[in-house]
Amino acid sequence: MEDLDQWLEKLKEEQPLIIVEGANDKAALKKFGIENIITLRGKPLYKVVEQVVKITNECIILTDLDAEGKELYGKLRMHLQRHRVKIDDRFR
Repeated sequence: MEDLDQWLEKLKEEQPLIIVEGANDKAALKKFGIENIITLRGKPLYKVVEQVVKITNECIILTDLDAEGKELYGKLRMHLQRHRVKIDDRFR
């Protein structure tokens, strides 16, 4: 539990751009005071990539660890890195 608390504190301090799959994921992070969040649901990946590139050159991708989430993570990571966006994996 201590690691989770430290992780959440770090996210609150840094307020990095975080990409999540859906509204429930976003709502859960907001409950912990994390605000800088983009959701993937209902958006083409290229639109998400364009949005991220306009905002920052570094982000965190927190997709689910199921097959679909892992696939989304891989595709998103690849496209963002092509645009020179650094992916912070220490929270994954």
